[in-house]
Amino acid sequence: MIVALIIACEVGFWVLLAAGLALRYLAKMPRLGAAVLLCEPLMELVLLVVTTVDLKNGAEPDWKHGLAALYIGYTVAFGHYTIKWLDGHAAYRLAGGPKPAGAGYGRERARREWRLWVRTVVAAAVALTLLQAAVWYVGDAGDVSSLRAWQFGALRVVGIHALVAAAYTIWPKKAPAGAEPEASSLAASERR
Repeated sequence: MIVALIIACEVGFWVLLAAGLALRYLAKMPRLGAAVLLCEPLMELVLLVVTTVDLKNGAEPDWKHGLAALYIGYTVAFGHYTIKWLDGHAAYRLAGGPKPAGAGYGRERARREWRLWVRTVVAAAVALTLLQAAVWYVGDAGDVSSLRAWQFGALRVVGIHALVAAAYTIWPKKAPAGAEPEASSLAASERR
């Protein structure tokens, strides 16, 4: 049941995102579109409650509960960022807005990668907190090795993403001729 709910939350995320952006830019109803986009966090709240109830009803903690915690952590850290990124692209494609900045080059790209790494740290911190709460909740009554494995998995993701960001710092991506101004516009757009 938890896996089906995680899949439903992921599908629901994209359906609400598409509906919200369509209302904002195609139907010219920006307030209603924003209201639809604000419904996104409710799905994660439902997932959290259902996962807690599942454990409360005596379910053995396993990979599904760990996946739910990581999914919630990812959504907390990257959900708004994803919506904002797609909103910028929708505004450009559908409403004649400014062209979104690319990923950038050189130091700007490295800074962007480190900012994304911070989001990964936030995602992992949320997931680790939820997983630790589940470990304490289950206590000595059940096998929590699966939850512990997910905790180590979250830490590995943080480490791997740090290596990616470090690679962009040590070996910066060089801009093709004439692409340097885009990098500085990226930095300005990400600070907002």
